[in-house]
Amino acid sequence: MTSTDTPDRLHGLDALRGGALLLGVVLHASLSFFPQQIWIVADDSRSIGAAWLFFAIHLFRMTAFFLIAGLFAHMMLARRGWFGFARDRVIRIAGPLAAFWFPVMAGIVTALVWNAHANGLVTPGAPPPPPPTYDWTNVPLTHLWFLYVLMIFYVALLVVRAPFAALDRRGGWGRLVDRFTGALTGPHTPVVLAAPLAVALWQDPKWIAFFAVPTPDAGLVPHTAALVGFGLAFGFGALLNRRRGLLSRIAAWSPLYLIVAVAAGFGAWYLAGGPSLAPMIEPTRDKAIAAAVTALAVYASALAAMGLCLRFLSGHSAVRRYLADASYWVYILHLPLVMLAQVWVQDWPGPWQVKLAGVSLGVFGVCLASYELTVRHGFMGKWLNGRRIPWRKPRAEPAAAPAE
Repeated sequence: MTSTDTPDRLHGLDALRGGALLLGVVLHASLSFFPQQIWIVADDSRSIGAAWLFFAIHLFRMTAFFLIAGLFAHMMLARRGWFGFARDRVIRIAGPLAAFWFPVMAGIVTALVWNAHANGLVTPGAPPPPPPTYDWTNVPLTHLWFLYVLMIFYVALLVVRAPFAALDRRGGWGRLVDRFTGALTGPHTPVVLAAPLAVALWQDPKWIAFFAVPTPDAGLVPHTAALVGFGLAFGFGALLNRRRGLLSRIAAWSPLYLIVAVAAGFGAWYLAGGPSLAPMIEPTRDKAIAAAVTALAVYASALAAMGLCLRFLSGHSAVRRYLADASYWVYILHLPLVMLAQVWVQDWPGPWQVKLAGVSLGVFGVCLASYELTVRHGFMGKWLNGRRIPWRKPRAEPAAAPAE
């Protein structure tokens, strides 16, 4: 999902986008260690600490990702035009979704079958249960849902920008939009962005507060709250690219965003009742408070992550660049591997922290090795990352001196 280096490359935002994807490995690995079973695999070693870890990562991770995605999308659209932008996104976003969905599903089903046999849920000789039926309302997008939602946002960006560009020949509307973006960016930004999301969460009868912004991983029509929450982040990111100088303002306010994120995050955890799966059905006052606090925590944490990365990770780092390049492949590949590893270690003795670290690092190792050996230096590197990194050529030996 990266492009070639340019003089104005934003290394801090590259690091945040890559980190958001890589954290997905730890996020999904933590699910089997929750104190109550909410995942298909339930480890023998469980702790509320795993739920805390999941909650902290989930609160900001994908919102920050879509914030960066919006900024990079507008940057690419401005450089390549609508045709070049659309072609690139179809190849590198829609293409991987279509190509990898079936192998990912096959891996997930394999893990589910193995887990059923490992836990004695399959009676020998009994006929298998009927397969589930799917339609457009519940088709499983798995963890690749973000590619599908990205395509929706890309289409929306093109639809909105086309008439705007056609009508704004003299730039008057553009200057008005830029002034609006400047007024929006400041210490109040998380509050302003949180208001529409809070309303959407409050009106959602299926909202589970512990999961903050609902994950639209099933069905071809995403949850309204997900479209609002992630769409606002994507749109704000696109506006920021028009006034890239405002990024320094976000970096300057990042300590305040972090304080607000921590305070609101603790409040959101308390109001959600911890790792509870009970939905808040009725639009009561208590639900409105929980929705408002959660929405504030979502945007404050995402903006804090953005600002801190701009402040401390803006310099070039070969290691961070490598991981940012690898993160797309790692995220596509990781979920079946995480589930298989969870099934493998679920009965092992040992503290949950050690087992979680083992699952996460093991999956990271497999994914990074496969990236280096099969993706980075071949056609898949060009496909996924927009560039193919050639294998390092051996240094030529100095020519021997001629004999006297």
